[in-house]
Amino acid sequence: MLSLLYVILSGIALPVGGIQMQYLWRNQLGDVYSLGLGSAACLGAAAATMTGWCSLTVGSFICTLICTLVCFFVTLRVSTQNLITFGILFGTFIGSLGTIVVTNAPNGDLLKQYYLWGAANFELEGVTTWDVIFSLSLFAAGLLVAFKAAKTLTAHFSGEIELSNLKKALLLLAIMFLVTSSVSICGPIGFISLGVPNLSRILCKSNDIRRHYLISSCMGVGLLLVTYLVVNYVNFGIYLPISATMAIIALPLMAILFIRK
Repeated sequence: MLSLLYVILSGIALPVGGIQMQYLWRNQLGDVYSLGLGSAACLGAAAATMTGWCSLTVGSFICTLICTLVCFFVTLRVSTQNLITFGILFGTFIGSLGTIVVTNAPNGDLLKQYYLWGAANFELEGVTTWDVIFSLSLFAAGLLVAFKAAKTLTAHFSGEIELSNLKKALLLLAIMFLVTSSVSICGPIGFISLGVPNLSRILCKSNDIRRHYLISSCMGVGLLLVTYLVVNYVNFGIYLPISATMAIIALPLMAILFIRK
């Protein structure tokens, strides 16, 4: 049941965070991972796994929250375009540190444990009750801010208003909390935070971000549930990572919709 809970939570948190990023940047390439969040989560999980200084999820939480704070303060001082560039460079730097940690794994068992987390298999190995409570708290806080800021984000995306750097930073902080609630427990899940919001914007012409919250969440949960069932019951006797399997399932749908568009 806990695995299904996080399938649903991830299916909501990642697309909602992604559509907020697109509205905040006024750019369809807006994605939560482009600011280094995924790389930070991997670094924290790798450091925790290889050294044993804390649980895998706690290490991931710590690094993603540090990444959140860095991006928070950078947002106060740079333009949106420069923020995207910073995020790409920052993510590359963090990813390089993670690679160094992983390639120096003490043994194969630890490397396998880290890989299973990174593949987002929803088995939640090593997840404690405290981890669950913390992640659910972050999810609730992020979702609350998402709905409270819906009208403001819609007006900003439409060009009716221009958000101050402080408001952008606070919204970014809330988005990061929302996404961290999933990533730290389940591992980084590619495609869903970028592809699903774009699918929603193709299918629904309205600029009201609340509609995209609903559409993206339904598509995200549905896509993850289908992928989860395929991985667990139609796996042809081989191990199928959630992220890779979902991308394979969803890419043809994306291609059809973009061709029709």
